[in-house]
Amino acid sequence: MAADSTKTIRDTGDPAPVHREVDGDAPTGGDLEAAIAHQVRMLRRNAGMSVADMAAKVGISKAMLSKIENAQTSCSLSTLARLAAGLDVPVTSLFRGADVEREAIYTEAGKGAVIVGRGTRVGHHYELLGGLRGQHKRLEPVLVTLTDDSEVFPRFQHPGTEMLYMLEGVMVYGHGNAEYTLRPGDCLLLDGEGIHGPHDLVRLPIRFLAVTAYPDNHRDE
Repeated sequence: MAADSTKTIRDTGDPAPVHREVDGDAPTGGDLEAAIAHQVRMLRRNAGMSVADMAAKVGISKAMLSKIENAQTSCSLSTLARLAAGLDVPVTSLFRGADVEREAIYTEAGKGAVIVGRGTRVGHHYELLGGLRGQHKRLEPVLVTLTDDSEVFPRFQHPGTEMLYMLEGVMVYGHGNAEYTLRPGDCLLLDGEGIHGPHDLVRLPIRFLAVTAYPDNHRDE
């Protein structure tokens, strides 16, 4: 197949992506009342309702809603249920931002764990850039460095999706029957079930970021 295949992303009619940005005053965790206050206020404003409109809709006083939105009172479960119904959201969405702890892994440059893989014997260096626990463990970011030319290259096949982002050098990378010439700044997104791996190291040294997103039911073997 032809090398350097390029595709243009088009509107497929799929639902709009979930917004990731939050307001500057959004709580970062630990304060339940503050989290509920922020969510209720934000959702009410997004719905275009005034405090009076919202209070009337859910059947509480305007003064009570004002106290809730200013984190001056604790809500009963029945009040939370009425607020969620009035805002047309799940009750759990009112707790967003109230998590006590969310894990983050910081990896200093050059200090990632070294992985011994099939390509290690032919001059391939794999550095794991961090790994979260639980459901987030399915994401695996690896910095790959190729310093030695070789006529034998490892091949990979695994569940999930993989993204390669080229940082340095030039290489021809294969996926199934296709080949792609990757240069700094190029990105290749691929189905991990297709056999893939380097075909030709055009200009060394080569460095690229490989991020694999495994399916939810994936287990390490």
